[in-house]
Amino acid sequence: MNRNHTTQKNFFYRFSLVIFLVIFSMAILIFRLWTIQVRDAELYREKAENNRIWPQRMKADRGKILTKDGTILADNRPSADVIFVPGDCPSNRYKSVAETLEKLINVPSFWVLEQVENFKTEPFTQITLKRDISRSDWIRIEENNFQLPGVYVTVQPQRRYPLGNTAGQIIGYINETNSDELVLYEGKYFPGDFIGRTGIERYYENILKGIDGYMTVTKYASGRPQLRTDRYGNLLLVRKDTRGHLLTEETGLRQLPTPGKNLVLTLDIELQNLCEDLLASQPGSIVVLDADTGAVLAMASSPNYDPNIFVTKGKDAERLELLQNNQPNRMTNRAISEQYPPGSVFKVFLAATALEKGVITPKTTFFCPGSFKIGGTGREWKCWQKYGHGSVTVREALAYSCDVFFYNVGLKLGVDAISEYCHKIGLGEKTGIDLPGEVSGLIPDRAWKAKINAQKPIWEQKWYPGDTVNLSIGQGSCATTPLQNAVLMATIINGGHRIYPHLNADFVPPQPEEQIYSKKTLEIVIDGMRLCVESIGEARAGTGKLAKVDGITVIGKTGSAQIMSLEHHKKYKSEEEIPWEMKDHAWFIAGVTDKKPKIALCILVEHGHHGSSAAAPLAQKVIHFFYNREIKQDVQLIAQESTEGVQH
Repeated sequence: MNRNHTTQKNFFYRFSLVIFLVIFSMAILIFRLWTIQVRDAELYREKAENNRIWPQRMKADRGKILTKDGTILADNRPSADVIFVPGDCPSNRYKSVAETLEKLINVPSFWVLEQVENFKTEPFTQITLKRDISRSDWIRIEENNFQLPGVYVTVQPQRRYPLGNTAGQIIGYINETNSDELVLYEGKYFPGDFIGRTGIERYYENILKGIDGYMTVTKYASGRPQLRTDRYGNLLLVRKDTRGHLLTEETGLRQLPTPGKNLVLTLDIELQNLCEDLLASQPGSIVVLDADTGAVLAMASSPNYDPNIFVTKGKDAERLELLQNNQPNRMTNRAISEQYPPGSVFKVFLAATALEKGVITPKTTFFCPGSFKIGGTGREWKCWQKYGHGSVTVREALAYSCDVFFYNVGLKLGVDAISEYCHKIGLGEKTGIDLPGEVSGLIPDRAWKAKINAQKPIWEQKWYPGDTVNLSIGQGSCATTPLQNAVLMATIINGGHRIYPHLNADFVPPQPEEQIYSKKTLEIVIDGMRLCVESIGEARAGTGKLAKVDGITVIGKTGSAQIMSLEHHKKYKSEEEIPWEMKDHAWFIAGVTDKKPKIALCILVEHGHHGSSAAAPLAQKVIHFFYNREIKQDVQLIAQESTEGVQH
């Protein structure tokens, strides 16, 4: 009996314990349900919504770059890009996803995993894995989406340069931001964004770059976003839900991107094409300016490049490698980023400055026997004309490029006055054009020589008359850019005012501050430069005769920038035997005074040897085309006039 009682008692305890545990568990469950459905209902509703809703950044279109006639130099086209959001993929599947992508679209798996590691603290970053994929790649990704959690295809704007090489160094290019820039511009640029690197794309980055928008995208149960594009391929809308409502309207979270502003350039695209064609077979630069406003009508630099390579680099690996090796300086805009001794084109500046300062008059003459000496030094400077020019005035010295005349003028004027007026015009300093990468050039003076020789004996720090002699014909350490020489030419034909070259058509040039040269001075210089190009009365045309254009008054000045000394050139029996890289650079600056608009131009042909034969004929073609809109096939030669000995 006691035994049965004990058994019943134990059974009661056990039953009671089970009932207690059941009631306790039910209480916990009810409490938990109350917590979820009542107390924390809003929190879990938000989490559920966040699991259902995926934020999609909508990239803004970059502003277009156009010319005044509406020619498009840079615009955008739709591009299908593959992105990966690590936070939408279980971490234990990263490796398998990366390997699958490598098989499907040839993206290295190790690189994908590196990107995931780089953004491990920001798992919901949209990492761009491949841009501008083909339709077949897109289909392969969609067919294998169950193996690719967190991988999406989005349609984004991609930069396009419709004219290819044309004006490539002016327009510049864009490419992806790097990790340092993402930190520097946090909140403004995101992984996969592009930024201007050179040219107009870089200088006007803040204007051309738009403001990104966003939209919220509802996912399918599989986690794939319900995306929809418009008829142009732009990702703007998402599919409707079962009630027929647009999902973006349902959530109320959508902000359209603000496109970048369009930029209109001053370039004359037909003239630009001609200038580039003229330099197609030789390195050099041609700059054409509106002499009154400073608007850049053409700026050619050869060789050039196609900026499309940088936005389609996956498809242009070979061309990109060629560019990155930068041979022979294809990416350098020679008009602003290279500096050369100006040679005899500097004589235009020297003549105008000496006349303005009263150092010489139109009637001042110097005798040229073919060489020049400074008393007591024993050193001799040659004139390019071996047997001399005889007695010449400034007008004749400009026309026939007499070195000895300008040796004398330079010494009379002095280095301080030369430096003063170079600063007024802008020689040896940046013009301020709206392009990155401009170099200043150099006009040496007393302070410069003392500074660079500061660690040398005192006599090497002093400025000597011989230094002035070299400077007087644009040689020695003197260096200018083609753009600076075009600005000098503009100053001569616009009434003596310094201009500010620019490419942005909306730029309003400042009012001229001062008249650097008087009307009387300019008349004398222009007369000498006209004689350089065409015969006047009984006076024969000078070194620039091949720039003559019928029916248009062209003024000009030739120049040769020495690479090697004349003594070195004597080692060769003829000019044809001189190695190309040892030949002088060829210059020609020119202007038109009797047409509207007045244009000023500068032509540089690297190692062209003589400005008269290599550069002046190109000026003839440019001027003829600009005012007649037709290309003259052959440079018109002046009959019966010898070109013997012409080299400046």
